[in-house]
Amino acid sequence: MIEIRPAQPSDASALAELRWEFRAGRGATAESHDVFVARCAAWMRLELASGASWRAWVAEEMNTIVGQVWLHTINKVPNPIAERERHAYLSNLYVTPEARGGVGTRLLETALEQASADGVDSIVLWPSARSRSLYLRHGFIANGAVLELPSTAS
Repeated sequence: MIEIRPAQPSDASALAELRWEFRAGRGATAESHDVFVARCAAWMRLELASGASWRAWVAEEMNTIVGQVWLHTINKVPNPIAERERHAYLSNLYVTPEARGGVGTRLLETALEQASADGVDSIVLWPSARSRSLYLRHGFIANGAVLELPSTAS
């Protein structure tokens, strides 16, 4: 049985390993595995301990973390019209290949429930080609109104 629960600072090392697994296969890495995992785990531990703007949930099977999702809430400038005053960025939804089969959906639904409870106006994300259908099934749409200014740094 796979349990979905809030991530804790003590999960950071396992979550950083999953982040490496999720992203390192997509292209040439800019740092070694050990350096990245240490840097990422430190960041994750700090963010999870602060509880300020990032939240995360894990999928756990027999005391092993097999998936995760992260949600970053962004407060908007106060608005005088009837419009919610938060946006959110959903990131790092990943489930190990052997645990797939509904776990990603459960993680996503958990994050979406929290975003709704937090009064989030809209959620943005950058899906992979593989995950796009999951998000579309949950009501996400491609929105031509979003503009992005990519970094010019190399």
